Amino acid sequence: MSPADTSALAAVAGLLACPECALALEPQDRVLRCGHGHSFDLAKQGYVSLLTGASTKMTGDTAAMLDARAAFQGGGHFAPIAAAVAEAVGPDAHAPGTVLEVGAGTGYYLAGVLDAAPSTRGIALDVAKPAAKRCARAHPRVASVLADAWRGLPVRDGSLRAVLSVFAPRNPAEVARVLTEHGRFVVAAPTEHHLRELIGPLGMVTVDPDKDRRIDAAMSGHFVAVDRVVVEYPMKLTRADVANVVAMGPSAHHAAEDALVAGLADTTEVTASVTVATYRRA
Repeated sequence: MSPADTSALAAVAGLLACPECALALEPQDRVLRCGHGHSFDLAKQGYVSLLTGASTKMTGDTAAMLDARAAFQGGGHFAPIAAAVAEAVGPDAHAPGTVLEVGAGTGYYLAGVLDAAPSTRGIALDVAKPAAKRCARAHPRVASVLADAWRGLPVRDGSLRAVLSVFAPRNPAEVARVLTEHGRFVVAAPTEHHLRELIGPLGMVTVDPDKDRRIDAAMSGHFVAVDRVVVEYPMKLTRADVANVVAMGPSAHHAAEDALVAGLADTTEVTASVTVATYRRA
């Protein structure tokens, strides 16, 4: 198999920071190297690993979870959420820049932002190697980086026009550090109504009804909320769709989904309900 195209990584390399010394990285052949000589090989699948030191405690998604998520997203069921995220980031007419997605998974939401902003580049960051491989193929302008956001974002100070966190963990202090002065932090999180028709019958993980308040509290001192939109609509899901919903998220670790899904009707109406909040630096 020939090596994947790494031009997207080369294009944003100067924004990436060496995880050993924080100097800017430069592309040299199939390596990113800093001024102190630390180097990081570009994987043949098209991503770069900036994980260093002891093993991370974050496990990330498995390949099977990502396959299920890609199949569900490919059906267009979360397209309104992706559109709302892209709208929150805004067009790139006056600020092309670079957008990073934390916990990017399949790269679906970042790709949606880039489709709506043709001059913008993207960095997909995830701690799971299967996600890094998949994100490298998500969009021609996506640079895929394997890293642990909780150890610090391997990005230089004040270099990004926006950061996305869609159904993903957040590290507000690090996000504030890497955003430009007028940069945006876009956070999409499920409301208590999200997938409510499936939670009881399938034993899925429930959403804390106080989630929005807890997110705002975590942002305090780093960010101020400037906009909040609830995206809520019904989805017509087949049994296969429902099986993918269960398999792609945290409930994959808790529910015996095959037997339970088999007991559902051929088609089930299920609520999608997500808050898309936009923050600016405090």
